[in-house]
Amino acid sequence: MGLMSGTGPLGKQPAGTFNFETPAPGQALYLEPTPKRIRVELGGVVIADSRHAWLLHEAGHQPVYYFPPQDVRMDLLEASPRRAHVATKGRASFFTVRGGEDVVHNGAWTYAEPVAGAPAELKGLIAFYFFRMSRWLEESQEIHTHPRDPYTRVDVLATDRRITISLGGELLAETSRALAVFETSLPTRWYLPIEDVRAALTPSDATSRCPYKGEAHYYSVAVPEGEDGHDLVWYYPEPYDEARRIKDLVCFFNEKVDIELDGEPQPRGDGWAGPVGSMQLRGSQNEDPALTRGG
Repeated sequence: MGLMSGTGPLGKQPAGTFNFETPAPGQALYLEPTPKRIRVELGGVVIADSRHAWLLHEAGHQPVYYFPPQDVRMDLLEASPRRAHVATKGRASFFTVRGGEDVVHNGAWTYAEPVAGAPAELKGLIAFYFFRMSRWLEESQEIHTHPRDPYTRVDVLATDRRITISLGGELLAETSRALAVFETSLPTRWYLPIEDVRAALTPSDATSRCPYKGEAHYYSVAVPEGEDGHDLVWYYPEPYDEARRIKDLVCFFNEKVDIELDGEPQPRGDGWAGPVGSMQLRGSQNEDPALTRGG
């Protein structure tokens, strides 16, 4: 989550206000070069390797990498008859992508003639569906879920606020030694020592990926009858270096429990899904959100 998503300044529900009229939701585009080396693999074959990739930010969506054709194995791309029109970008033409023994139909796209008003540099660049490719790397580090947004940061701060978490009138957890995680455009998350959870926890098979924190694992929680405790808590057993302080601490869904900070009840929020706003549970087939609109 960052510049154009969540409560970011150009997201669908910005937390603040400008002193000028902002673009309508879904209308803002920002294309910028990235200094990172970006690689894409399919079936064990590198199909794109670029030190000159671009990152497209689109209001309401996660960023998408675009590649110069000279940095793409065009011999592994076959033109597809599929076309799609996006008002802010133009007519997208698609490609079938082949890598090793893997074939992804309509797995890549390009805008040969972007519409007036779209970034001129977009012309001819090639993008790939994130989840349909086997592997993505920024420099030599594999990334998951979506490209990292350079306008997102994750601050992990110790807090001595008294935090109580309850559901259906039953106290689930209580602590004054939590870590507060402030992640751009997302609700504050409160990570607690597992010893401060009073409710019974049952390990779950669910996992999710955060591009900034790592792989999350889940617990289901014993809750009062009529309430839903399924996968209500998550934790990171091996977080990335940027978030290593939250290792093994547990976090409840703000949106599904009642939280008080120093006795002050907190709103449940508006339904952000999971640790990073857009999570990929094991076995799910999430698509790149930008591509549900044709690219």
